[in-house]
Amino acid sequence: MTKLFKIAVLIGVISLTGCALGPDFKKPVVETSERYKFDTLKDDSRIDLKWWELFDDPILKSLVTIALNENNDIRIAAGRIEEARASLGFTKADIYPRLDIAAGASRGNFPGITKTESTNNNFYIAPVLSWEIDFWGKFRRANEGAMAELMASEYSLRIVQISLISEVVSAYFLLLDYNQRLEISENTLDSRLYSLEIIQKRFDKGIIPELDLNQAQIQKEIAAAAIPVYERLIAKTENALSVLLGRLPGEIEKGINLASQTIPPGIPVGLPSSLLQRRPDVVQAEYLLQAQNARIGVAQAMRLPAISLTGILGVASDELSTLTSDGAAWSISGALFGPLFNFNKNVLRVVIEEEKTKQALYHYRNTVLRAFREVEDSLVEVRTYKKQIVPVKNKFKAAKNAAALSTLRYDKGVTSYLEVLDTERTLFSVELELSELTKNYHNAYVKLYKALGGGWISKEEMDKAQNQEKEQKKKLSAEKDR
Repeated sequence: MTKLFKIAVLIGVISLTGCALGPDFKKPVVETSERYKFDTLKDDSRIDLKWWELFDDPILKSLVTIALNENNDIRIAAGRIEEARASLGFTKADIYPRLDIAAGASRGNFPGITKTESTNNNFYIAPVLSWEIDFWGKFRRANEGAMAELMASEYSLRIVQISLISEVVSAYFLLLDYNQRLEISENTLDSRLYSLEIIQKRFDKGIIPELDLNQAQIQKEIAAAAIPVYERLIAKTENALSVLLGRLPGEIEKGINLASQTIPPGIPVGLPSSLLQRRPDVVQAEYLLQAQNARIGVAQAMRLPAISLTGILGVASDELSTLTSDGAAWSISGALFGPLFNFNKNVLRVVIEEEKTKQALYHYRNTVLRAFREVEDSLVEVRTYKKQIVPVKNKFKAAKNAAALSTLRYDKGVTSYLEVLDTERTLFSVELELSELTKNYHNAYVKLYKALGGGWISKEEMDKAQNQEKEQKKKLSAEKDR
């Protein structure tokens, strides 16, 4: 028994320290450019912590805080982390021996092998130790995969957090935009009601034709019809924002109006190579690739025999009263079970996992490409919206002045009412255009922050990322020196 025990210990040590089947994971190599195409700052610094606070709107800050604490998608993602952590523990347990308890009682003349002439009793109770020796690293590879999936789930939470923050900020600016457009429509309606009242009096006195009256009535109704449109859009946006906050649909408090919102300072986007560490979806895709790579080793190990040890040490007796006094009963056994012929099922299992690993690699590469595209798209949006908003503001000033002048000219009989209508339509259209453009300009910053991986939720995370970037810069500098 002592020799068998020593052999079992030796086998266990070998199984825990031996090599595991399957390819070891190698981090995918991705070539990146030295700079982003539309990066105007040429600065290697990282973006600020909690970027949404740069808009300097206390209501917006409060909404983001509520969403991070109350949103149900955040809670689901956090629950998946705990699920992955439990799955890791569940998988890891297969590496170690398993201890069960067995007990039983029987009476009869057939103990299980041959029939006897007498009736016999049999009582026993014993702990049972069983252990499948991990010669081929099947359990170690499974544990490696479970660990990678746990890390992937943690980055999945970051993805949800960043997406949620971006959605809340974007929805808030959209809400401010609709509120501003509603105010524009209401002010335009008041102005046109005043004009219509004057036109009506002139028509009643026979000073102007009925055509002018009809045109004024049409313009009044256009402004009136715009009001319920924006009231509807405001309500629907508030409902969507409420759900993001984890609340029932309802009214949302507004802070600073859209025209007075702070434009964030220029964003130092950092080195393109740092994006691979910043973007949680890229890091998640890498861990999912690592988990899938480990499954190849599990599949390969299943092609080989499994060796298991079983040990029983307990008590047995043919009388229940003497169960604890008749001496110990023990047994040690080993078993080997392996596939012999199953129509290449185990071979094909390996092929399946290898193909899934290739797919995971392609998914990782696509995620990286999409990440760089989103950064470049966001950079060009920030740059072009900034340029576009200047002429539109100038157009608004000119349209406002033209509307005032045309009304003056009409009152003095210098021009027809058609000129007044044209300038009023232009002013209304430009005001709405400027509001939408301002919203798009702010949301371009939101998209850029999201594309760069979002703001770090904690100071420790940002410090860690900055240290990683410094190391990356040192490597790049060393390569250039060569």
